[in-house]
Amino acid sequence: MPPKAQAAGKGRGPAKRKLAEEFPPEEVLTDTSKKSWKLGAPIGQGGFGLLYLANENSSKTVGADAPYVIKVEPSDNGPLFSELKFYMRAAKPDLIQSWMTSHKMKYLGVPKYWGSGLHEKGGKRYRFMVMDRFGTDLQKKFEETGRRFPRKLVLQLGLRLVSFVVIKLDILEYIHEHEYVHADIKASNLLLSHNNPNQVYLVDYGLAYRYAPEGVLKEYKEDPKRCHDGTIEFTSIDAHKGVSPCRRSDLEILGYCMVQWLCSKLPWEDKLQDPLYVRDVKLQCRDNVSEFMSKCFSSQDKPDELQKFMEEVKTLSYTDKPAYQKLRSILEAGLKSIGAKDDDTLEFSSVVSSNGAGPSSSAKTSKRKKVVDYKEESDDEVDGSPAKKKRSLKKKAVKEMKTAGPKKTATTPKNTAARPKKALVEMGTQTTPGLKRGRGRPKKTQNH
Repeated sequence: MPPKAQAAGKGRGPAKRKLAEEFPPEEVLTDTSKKSWKLGAPIGQGGFGLLYLANENSSKTVGADAPYVIKVEPSDNGPLFSELKFYMRAAKPDLIQSWMTSHKMKYLGVPKYWGSGLHEKGGKRYRFMVMDRFGTDLQKKFEETGRRFPRKLVLQLGLRLVSFVVIKLDILEYIHEHEYVHADIKASNLLLSHNNPNQVYLVDYGLAYRYAPEGVLKEYKEDPKRCHDGTIEFTSIDAHKGVSPCRRSDLEILGYCMVQWLCSKLPWEDKLQDPLYVRDVKLQCRDNVSEFMSKCFSSQDKPDELQKFMEEVKTLSYTDKPAYQKLRSILEAGLKSIGAKDDDTLEFSSVVSSNGAGPSSSAKTSKRKKVVDYKEESDDEVDGSPAKKKRSLKKKAVKEMKTAGPKKTATTPKNTAARPKKALVEMGTQTTPGLKRGRGRPKKTQNH
């Protein structure tokens, strides 16, 4: 039986996780369809998983040009099992290819699922998944460019994620049409293709949630025990309230990402250790999007298209299907306003004032903690360590939520938030977003 996802809330800190042991080169894994895969060198490491170069089993050694990677973790860990459910339902190569063909698409930024299974070695069992190989992630690009992206690039990335016209269906629309929401969109989960740096893929489906199983939409239900899922600076207001994610959640998260990519820093980033403060500021920003944009940009550099994008998302109810075509039109209008168009070329360059962003301090923000989220920490944080402390502080935050009520601006004890996610080790060209999973998967909501 697969491990059950932990409920968020009481003692939400992760159970002790076993670290993945490194396999020797040429180890052969056999998936559930009896197809064999040969491992090459490990190229990335997360909290409790390893990522290897891989190829179909043959007499040849797996070289640096291998087209696949295999993610491996101990079988009694839960993150990869959760991610597999999405891949097996919505990311099989023939399903993705069918969409691409019928909509005349060059590519779809969803990784293909090539196989999975269990592997035994030394009396231990490991779960693995085979997927396409990718290049670097956008978080690295973001840091390299002084924590600002050009305005054209930001709008292009938005289009890649939401575009939906007669001949094109991209990432979020595809995921949503297959009954899932991603719930953890951010630069480190957007990877460039290994072979084509102008193609972007959304990875890490450990928090992906099936919002409409068999077409039946989940109902809105707040649960104080399940608050703040996802990455704290980007997560949706729904998640802050303990509500399972929906389609508007993905679009809200994307809106925060685009604003940060363009102006470098969100208004609540100095207090990420206080999730209730972050929630309340986001509520204020939703109530007055214009004021939110004024906090992020100077008046002459305010990108009208992002304000319109967020205003449109604001109108969505929990169960509404977004108007993807309208959202695309808003972003395309933004490109037109700066004399650009979506030419399928992503340009990552150092950004100055012509970026369309207001003033900020890149030097200052580069020194702060890069990513603070509520994702499970690795196994080295146990036995009276920060992970244990985080569980205790999380209980306090939940208790305060109950007593303060959603309308009060409550504060939590200092250092309430999870410790910043450790930097994943990169070896070679492949990065490893997704090996450290988000907190326990949200429970299915029940009808009132």
